[in-house]
Amino acid sequence: MTPAAFYRLFLLFLFIASCKTTEDKEGSIEMEGLTSPVEILRDKWGVNHIYAGNQHDLFFTQGYAAAKDRLFQFEIWRRQATGTVAEILGPDELQRDIGTRLFQFRGDLEEELNHYHPQGSEIIHAYTEGVNAYISEILKTPEKLPLEFKVLDIQPGKWTPDVVISRHQGLKGNVNRELQYGMAVARIGEEKVKELMWFHPNDPNITLDPKIDANLLSEDILAVHKAYATGVTFEERDIDKDYLDDGSNNWVLTGSKTASGAPMLANDPHRRVALPSLRYSVHLVAPGWNVIGGGEPEIPGVSIGHNEYGAWGLTIFRTDGEDLYVYDLNPENLAQYNYKGEWVSMTEIEDEIKVKGQVPVKTTLRYTVHGPVTYIDSVSQKAYAVKCAWLEQGGAPYLASLRMDQSKTWEEFREACTYSNIPAENMIWADTNGNIGWQAVGITPIRKTHSGLVPVPGDGSHDWNGYLPIEKRPNSYNPAKGFLATANEDVTPKDYAYQETLNYIWADSYRGQRIAEVLSEDKPFTIGDMVTLQSDYFSVPARTLVLLLKQVETKTTLAKEAKNMLLDWNYVLSEEAIGAAVYAMWERVVREEAEAAFVPKEVAGLISLQLEKINMWLVSKGTAFGPDFKKLDKAEFLQRTFDRTIDRLEEKLGPDIKKWQYGQAKFKHTTMKNALSPFIGDSLRAVVDLEVLPRGGNSFTPNSTGNNDNQISGATFKFITDLGDWDKALMINSPGQSEDVQSPYYDNLFELWAQNDYFPAYFSREKINGVTQEKTLLVPKNEKD
Repeated sequence: MTPAAFYRLFLLFLFIASCKTTEDKEGSIEMEGLTSPVEILRDKWGVNHIYAGNQHDLFFTQGYAAAKDRLFQFEIWRRQATGTVAEILGPDELQRDIGTRLFQFRGDLEEELNHYHPQGSEIIHAYTEGVNAYISEILKTPEKLPLEFKVLDIQPGKWTPDVVISRHQGLKGNVNRELQYGMAVARIGEEKVKELMWFHPNDPNITLDPKIDANLLSEDILAVHKAYATGVTFEERDIDKDYLDDGSNNWVLTGSKTASGAPMLANDPHRRVALPSLRYSVHLVAPGWNVIGGGEPEIPGVSIGHNEYGAWGLTIFRTDGEDLYVYDLNPENLAQYNYKGEWVSMTEIEDEIKVKGQVPVKTTLRYTVHGPVTYIDSVSQKAYAVKCAWLEQGGAPYLASLRMDQSKTWEEFREACTYSNIPAENMIWADTNGNIGWQAVGITPIRKTHSGLVPVPGDGSHDWNGYLPIEKRPNSYNPAKGFLATANEDVTPKDYAYQETLNYIWADSYRGQRIAEVLSEDKPFTIGDMVTLQSDYFSVPARTLVLLLKQVETKTTLAKEAKNMLLDWNYVLSEEAIGAAVYAMWERVVREEAEAAFVPKEVAGLISLQLEKINMWLVSKGTAFGPDFKKLDKAEFLQRTFDRTIDRLEEKLGPDIKKWQYGQAKFKHTTMKNALSPFIGDSLRAVVDLEVLPRGGNSFTPNSTGNNDNQISGATFKFITDLGDWDKALMINSPGQSEDVQSPYYDNLFELWAQNDYFPAYFSREKINGVTQEKTLLVPKNEKD
């Protein structure tokens, strides 16, 4: 145990010494709402293996156990879902609450619940009953509430099924970029925008319709939408949000490419790195159910994992499910808008929002035929509304995983995929019969008159033509090459029939290139190879950029040393490598300098350059590079950026190059802070915040760690399985299963994760019994022995 960990445990003991615990390592709890006993075996890594006699009790217990581990996370989710954040955090959250209520699902709730599974209503009701059972239990002893409730002086509220199907956490579309691109086109013209952006695989029409008054476009138009879609924070975060990477990797190999002769599957979804983890691991066992893996704690089921028959994983498949519509308003009645030549009245809903420290605020929620109205310009007599595919039935994130959890074959899995409307994903599958497959999922608008990349008139001339059936989205089954892999890049076949439904913006292809290179090797792959690839810090763009440095002159001894180290470097952004530090800083400087040079000031903040686009310019023939409307001397740019790199590293790490290791507290590292740590004393802060540990990689390595010094995005949950033996599966979920600082599972996985290590995700009862740390028996009320 490290000294820091010992100190945290010591302070934790002082913090909880006055609280008498009633939970034994092995015991039983009477529970209202259960119909039969349920056994929870908690392994030493904190994963609950839940054994129930029926479906209702299984999901009741999943809700109960997850809420027990993540109660404050559940409470913030509930308040985001119900638009009641301002009630505890004050007027700064009012816009968020208005946005939440404006974008609330307002269809038939029972039909919505049963979309995700034939017994979806029963499952989700059972889940929320379990959540509420724990809330009722803890409120009998409120002094035992987690620290966050005490700091904010609040108590948790009860859950209802509509909280589970909230869309606030989902990855939905590009409407904010749509507005920004529209503003950029208005300021510098569509040709320059296209030269700067990397639109592919097709060439979109980004001409602004003449009916749109471009001078009226401003980011205020979507302020309420942006507030709704932003995560709750309790302090101003000093991070560059452009560096956040909502990406992922997944791949699956057929048995012909593995040492075991059975398929292998790996998945590492990249999202926000936070405490507590975004993900939650669980094992669910009942008649008809035997599934293990991870998902979001507030959602029943498992979204990434395996059952007895197959395994599955996901990455984001870029899809545009939003459009911004602009309306002319009736000068005589601003509550009416022009649609198909007629004045149509907006639908209006009156609402009231409680605000901490203030009287309740009354608000009017307005809707057009397309969707929620986010802004009304009464002076110019314009209104703006967002058409959201995710407000259709089935738009709650990840809930369609309930059907996937019971799939036995590729055909059943693919059928389950047709119910997954958001997020749009690359779903991969492998089964014990040796089959592998890929199906892109997600609700996809069919646009006949526009690209969806800029605002359009709401007069009926740019309406959608329905949605593309999910089974017609890109897919593959048992490919000849023996593997399938996705990393958010464009993986659509060139002959795909529905090109007009594809997105135009994808992640840089570097992670995908590296994964495909490795998996194309002629060798029998093992679980160890999968671990190595998920942990891979090889930088594909470095292969190109570093070679360009040969023409750079060095003016100081320090610069010469740095250049030589970089030229001798193996392109691996490992923690201990000095060459990795030099390259990582140079790549940052190249991106910053290219952005400053090529993106006109009029559109700064509206357009960002992708590294792959910059590299395309740099490797082009000739002495000049850049977009056609502005070229720079290539040699001068490389010289200037490298000189500035050395200056920044010397300022950051000192003049001794031997101390320039990439992974360190002053450069690439990871640490996590409790959201409320700024508001508590130093001694408790030492308990709730995690230590600083070195990291490697960046956004463009398969092991994606983002481009900030402190890793704020990447894969905190990882999963690998060999279908020849389910007990060989591996998982990690950093920093731990619980967000309660009093729990031994608060940060027990943090160091393991930072070292790119895993724990075994045992599936058989025999193996699970051997690593069980705690046993709990939940029994129906009045049936306890």
